[in-house]
Amino acid sequence: MSMNNKVALVTGASSGIGEATAQRLSQVGYKVYGTSRRGGQAGQRSFEMLPLDVTRDESVHAAVQKLMQLEGRIDLLVNNAGFSTAPAGAEESSMEQAQSIFDTNFFGIVRMTRAVLPHMRHQGSGRIINIGSIFGFLPMPYMALYAATKHAVEGYSESLDHELRTMGIRVSVIEPANTKTQFDANLLQADAKLDAYRDVREAVGKRMTALIEGADEPAVVAKTVLKAAIAANPKLRYAAGSASRLQLLRTFAPAGMVDAGIRKNLRLAA
Repeated sequence: MSMNNKVALVTGASSGIGEATAQRLSQVGYKVYGTSRRGGQAGQRSFEMLPLDVTRDESVHAAVQKLMQLEGRIDLLVNNAGFSTAPAGAEESSMEQAQSIFDTNFFGIVRMTRAVLPHMRHQGSGRIINIGSIFGFLPMPYMALYAATKHAVEGYSESLDHELRTMGIRVSVIEPANTKTQFDANLLQADAKLDAYRDVREAVGKRMTALIEGADEPAVVAKTVLKAAIAANPKLRYAAGSASRLQLLRTFAPAGMVDAGIRKNLRLAA
């Protein structure tokens, strides 16, 4: 089956990594449907947009059913929708915020996966690609909730890939480093800030802003997504762009060295 016959669904495709991924897939021949909570017309985009809120079961069901009515199949799901919190101490975010970020970043992936799997199993083929993060294998101080959601994505994806590969379905995780997107311009501020964390919170926030200025473009991540999508024998994990160096560091460097490097990079006291 050529890529010209394949159908892809990309969540969170109104901007950033999702939009770049949808455009890249479209360029190589996929029939692409992007999603956002507001939906909207494709406009200058090379792909169509569907309304979808990954936190609502009925919205997920409606979007997937609409896609199946239009195309009759789905070959690739890219779970990209998500958000992050601004740097803060773990205890500075309420339980409501913790539940909210998990509902989108993790349970959103679970909802989408459960919605498309019956169709992929019926076809006997399919790819599911989850957008993770380096923080899914390299925890980030003062980003505990976001890192926790991405660790959950890693574990869920690995288990799922084991379960589905005998059905012709493969699952991969893309692990970007910091990326230049609106994602980082609209971070959710902690809702229970404490004076005890004020100075370090502000310092880490400034350091993160500086790091993002030299970050990878969304197209770098989109290129990695395409690599995973078309691989004859896909890997479970793909580091994207500058994340490759950090993945090697995490794999081969002593734990103490990694710990010290994280604190030095963020200019935290040893």
